[in-house]
This record gives sequence, structure tokens and C-alpha cells, in this order.
Amino acid sequence: MKPIAPSPEASVHPVVFLGAGPGDPELITLKGRRLLDTADLVVYAGSLVNAALLDGIPATCHDSAPLDLEAIMRLLAEGYRRGLRVVRLHTGDPAIYGAIREQMQWLDKAGIPYEVVPGVSSAFAAAAALKKELTVPEVTQTVIFTRQAGRTPVPERESLRNLAAAQATMCIFLSVSMIAAVVDDLLAGGYPAATSVAVVERASWPEQRIVTGSLADIAGKIRDSQIKKTAMIVVGPALAEDSQIVSKLYDAEFTHEYR
Repeated sequence: MKPIAPSPEASVHPVVFLGAGPGDPELITLKGRRLLDTADLVVYAGSLVNAALLDGIPATCHDSAPLDLEAIMRLLAEGYRRGLRVVRLHTGDPAIYGAIREQMQWLDKAGIPYEVVPGVSSAFAAAAALKKELTVPEVTQTVIFTRQAGRTPVPERESLRNLAAAQATMCIFLSVSMIAAVVDDLLAGGYPAATSVAVVERASWPEQRIVTGSLADIAGKIRDSQIKKTAMIVVGPALAEDSQIVSKLYDAEFTHEYR
């Protein structure tokens, strides 16, 4: 691709990659809401973005679902060259499975400035829906964000089977359609069959659904539920209901510098 030299009248506004949050339109950041309300051009990530976020904004909006990378980037570049405030709207937080790396590289080659504004990840919306803390003192202090290998492979060192050895909390994206394979790999990696699992479909949307169980029965429950996409799998000992361990943070006998 040949670099696109900005014209003399090019925008002083960088292209903005914006995290829309998990679905609930009130879970976008204040900065994100302001950027949408003042945008001239918004290119949004299809049905994964709640259309309510776009209601009433003055911008011209383009659904990127039917577009390939080149078509998306030409829209962004043209808007920038025309002096428009351009927003590329991604779901959740764009740093996690947001596919923004190749878009930023394209803009780098084109000499077009950009910035990234974070959003609320669906992993955190799922935890909120479950009313769970993903880290529990003396149980697990690590959260792994990952996915099952499918059409897009993952490095073997990061397979679910290998990651399961940590026995940490795991948030598994983009994998509910392969729930049986997910369960097999987690069991093979060392999670006990009794390990708690939750699947949150469309976390924070009005149609949100939650299915809970253990590694022993979650695959059958998901098969019966007909949940096939747009769902987060959360697994690990932090989900167990019987843990009574209390954080030291507010313990009257615990000395600390910060609370």
C-alpha cells in the first residue's frame, strides 16, 4: 500500500478507535459518549454494537460488517482527509480481540494520526452479571483472557490445556460454540470436573442469559440452551460459592499504607 499523504486541509482531529463497552449503552465511558456525540463519521462493528449508542448522533454511520479491511480503512482515511471527526467504534475494549492492530498499522503507513479510547470489556460485564470477583485471596490472584483454537489458531503454548495448569480464573472469549472441546481441554489440563463454570450470553444487554454449572455438566446445559455465540465462558475456583476467605484490605488488624 502506498502511503496516503494528508492534503493541506487535512483534519486536525486524529482518528479515534473507541471501545463501545459490552452492550448496555450506559456502559460506554463519558469520554466515549462525548466522542460519539461530536463525531462526523462513525464506522461501527456491525450488530455487535448496540444501535442505541448511535441514536440521535449527527454523524454519518457505516456498518463495517460487510466491509473488508481495505474498504474500512479507506472510509477512515477519506474522513480524516476531509477534516471530519472520525470514530471507529469497536465492541467491549478494543485492546482485546478488537482487530485494531492491523488498522493502526494501516494508518501508520498512511501517515494518519489516531488514538485509542478504552471501553468496558465483556469479561468484566460478565463478572458483574454473575456478581463475582474474579480474584479471591488465597484462591486465585490471576485472570487469563483467552480463546479456544478454531478457524483462527492459537499458539500451542497458549492452548487451553496448557493454560489450565495455572488453575486460575479463565475468561474464554469467542468459544461457546465449541464448548465440548473447551471442557475436554480444561479437564485434560488439570481443572477438576467439579470446577465451577458460568456462561454469560450478551452480557449487559436486555436479552442477557446466564447458564451455570460445572465442567462435568456445562456442555450439556449449553447444548440445551441453544447458546451458540456472543457469550463469555468464565471458569475457575473464584466462582465457587463455598469460599469464605476474607480480604485483608479492610481487616482491622492488618497494617497497610493504602486502603
